[in-house]
Amino acid sequence: MRRAVIFSSRLPLVCALLVLIAAFCAPSTVSGQATELKLGFVTAASETDPYYISSKKFAELIEAYTKGKYKVNLFPSGQLGNESEMIKNLTMGAMDLGLITNAPIGSFVNAFMVFDLPFIFPSAEVAHRVLDGESGQMLLSKLGKLQIVGLAYSEGGFRHMINNVKPVKTPEDTKGVKFRVMTTPIYIGLFQSLGSNAVPMPWGEVFTAVQQKVIDGLEIPIPVIYANKYHEVAKYLSLTGHTYSPLVFMCSEQRWKKFSTEEKEIFKKAAREASAFNRNALKGINDDILKKLAAAGMVINEIPNKKPFQDAVKPMYTTFEGEIGKDVLEAVIKARDAVSK
Repeated sequence: MRRAVIFSSRLPLVCALLVLIAAFCAPSTVSGQATELKLGFVTAASETDPYYISSKKFAELIEAYTKGKYKVNLFPSGQLGNESEMIKNLTMGAMDLGLITNAPIGSFVNAFMVFDLPFIFPSAEVAHRVLDGESGQMLLSKLGKLQIVGLAYSEGGFRHMINNVKPVKTPEDTKGVKFRVMTTPIYIGLFQSLGSNAVPMPWGEVFTAVQQKVIDGLEIPIPVIYANKYHEVAKYLSLTGHTYSPLVFMCSEQRWKKFSTEEKEIFKKAAREASAFNRNALKGINDDILKKLAAAGMVINEIPNKKPFQDAVKPMYTTFEGEIGKDVLEAVIKARDAVSK
């Protein structure tokens, strides 16, 4: 009886200890602290930059849909490395999430080079339907070989040429001009096909290289020109629209495995919705930015007839078919033609 009385008198203390232990062992959200995730991209944290627009919206959606359990911290301007380094970091689990330009992905998974073939998409709307469809999802699944999960395709936009030598109106106008290109065979091959000097260079070095006249120019989406202040160092903008640039939301497989089934669906949903938000935002932003670039002194020219450019780069489809994979190339072209009708 005495033992029972002693145990009974200690019961409140035991309960208090159990509550304290549970508080320490529970997830961080119990104490009001979210699990923080790192998301990296290479461009500036500007309200007109497509990488930032997409990433910011994604972070907001994740926090809302998980009721604060997860907080996505943004690391712009290459703080977590250039895009090739970030892909490696995602593979190793050294970072959680990334919004990566399609072209560098092609250096790791050759099939992704298909989206960088010049003039493969006639419009953004066609690109969206292909990327969000069966062939686009098939490509995302190939990221598994890198221990990366592909979530969705956001939009960088069509890429155009800027330089300090002259307006580009025909392929001949590019000859002798030193254009920075991404360090991928497709982009190098594109500018070599046009007869210009292709200079592979990491993004973080490009602004200074243009400023110091190491290179004459580069190719870049309209919003990225303005957000990263390239109108301050480049005079001519030629609306070649030679390549459509998808941005891929990625998650490290190491982090992915820690999510519940429900959380995985939330992250995919947030990526899709952030991508749709970005695509819609860019429709109005492009026209507004062109006006601002012209007001800032850039000389802008349209290219009504793009057929000479298309003819010049057409052999690239055969040249790169082997690396991309004939099945992949045919699947994407078939999907493009189907949604273009």
